[in-house]
Amino acid sequence: MSGGHAGGDRFATTGRVEALGLPLEHEEVPDAQRVAGAPRTGLVELGTFGGVEVGIWEMTTGTMRDVESDELFVVIAGRASIAFAATGDVIDIGPGDVVRLTAGDETVWTVTETLRKVWLA
Repeated sequence: MSGGHAGGDRFATTGRVEALGLPLEHEEVPDAQRVAGAPRTGLVELGTFGGVEVGIWEMTTGTMRDVESDELFVVIAGRASIAFAATGDVIDIGPGDVVRLTAGDETVWTVTETLRKVWLA
């Protein structure tokens, strides 16, 4: 995952994060990953919870390649499809979907509405 990072462990104590409204600094997707359009990504790492990293990631419309880490995420806004190179499977995702990714999976993300997710890795 690429994008701007915000330091600190927001989960070190009880607290609240406005996941939909939290500003993220976006960066262009590197040429090697960009497939179509001009997608940008933003990321904020919120800290850890039970030894697991937690954060928010966003991608604007467009298509990019990625190699995944072990991750569980919940889509909180937007729409996309994720194509998995090894199997040819494609899943469509949107608000409320919970998705599990496996380390090493080669994927192609096609975002049709800016996608924001809360992830655990």
